[in-house]
Amino acid sequence: MSSGNIYAMVDPEIFAAVQEQIEIDSQVKEDIREALKIIDKEVRLVTSILSRVHIVSPEHVIELTTTADEGFKRLRDGIQGLIDIVKDYPYYKYNGIWSRDIQNVAFLVLFQGWLQRSYAPGNAENSLMTIEEVGGVLGIPVNLKTEDRFHLTIEEYLHAVLGLVEELTRLTTNAVTQHDFLRPRMINRFIKDIHSSFQVLNLKNDSLRRRGDGLKYNVKKVEEVNYDLILRNLIPTGADEEGTEKKGDVKEDAKGPSEQQE
Repeated sequence: MSSGNIYAMVDPEIFAAVQEQIEIDSQVKEDIREALKIIDKEVRLVTSILSRVHIVSPEHVIELTTTADEGFKRLRDGIQGLIDIVKDYPYYKYNGIWSRDIQNVAFLVLFQGWLQRSYAPGNAENSLMTIEEVGGVLGIPVNLKTEDRFHLTIEEYLHAVLGLVEELTRLTTNAVTQHDFLRPRMINRFIKDIHSSFQVLNLKNDSLRRRGDGLKYNVKKVEEVNYDLILRNLIPTGADEEGTEKKGDVKEDAKGPSEQQE
């Protein structure tokens, strides 16, 4: 104990050391927030590119998604900058600060992947990227159980999947305005598969469980769009969504009445 006050019952150096740790902690948090500003800027730029899928014609979707590649490269660099800041600290000490931002980045990866796979010739059967594929695009490990370092968690990935469902629900209606009548059927099947998959998950995260419960509303919205298209004879009933030839038939048959007469 310091000899400055022989009557003190508590060594003031204890709290001086605590104050020093508080200041270090505050500086780390500030550095993290600065790194997240860089990531957020790139997220907004990539989002502005991919969101144009709602207004472009189907044949230009693949070309559109490739214009976001440079943005994803910068996002990887931004995430690496964040990792450099927090690599010397326990992962769960600060992860709550950046978790939402990483969810947003993972959503963009999933959205680009879905668009590229579903609009590609032949239409990939599995248009949802796995958590490992998302981690590979971002250059980060996923779901680490034995190592205390930066990674993409299962919860962040599932939140991103739910974000994808919400975006595709919006795309269902906007695809129709671009005379893309095949896409609502594909989205309908995709979202129903996601919904049924979430049914078997025993989710402990409250916010994730609440968002998962809301999937039924997305299913309903997409079903209504498809039902309306069928009533208007814009898509045939009972079309085989799995066969490439049938998909071509849907595109050919799913024309407006004036186009069919021509």
